Amino acid sequence: MPRLFIYHTEARQKSPEVYKVLHAQFVLMERRLWWVITTPSMYLMIASAVTMLYLSPGLLTQGWMHVKLAFVGLLVFYHFKSQHIMKQLAAERCSWKSSQLRLWNELATVVLFAIVFLVIFRSAVDWLYGVFGLVGLAVLLMVLIKLYKKYRKSKGEKID
Repeated sequence: MPRLFIYHTEARQKSPEVYKVLHAQFVLMERRLWWVITTPSMYLMIASAVTMLYLSPGLLTQGWMHVKLAFVGLLVFYHFKSQHIMKQLAAERCSWKSSQLRLWNELATVVLFAIVFLVIFRSAVDWLYGVFGLVGLAVLLMVLIKLYKKYRKSKGEKID
């Protein structure tokens, strides 16, 4: 979704006539993706988690599961904040710049990486290494976004 938000935001740089067409198309694409795939997937994920915890309540006694559930809660917040951004874009009241949306897009990557990392390495890796790895991934993603922005500027693209 945030990738569509980026394209939607960057469409403002086009002529008013082109933007009008692109805006209508992005609103349609975002709405369909949101209500047909994204939102049902979130509810399926929550139902699966509740079922898993109901069938294996002992998981709730493990510290890594508490951390994982906190990250899942962060993803649920991310979902509803993204819905808010989508509605702002549709109403043409979104103040987010494409560079901010790129960072927003990468936030989900970092959180998903953290969840997978916790499940796979829950007891094999010291937590300190996990934290450093997560911070390192976030820094790497930010550096890559900055490099991509420089690359786009060098190609003469207008960047906000």
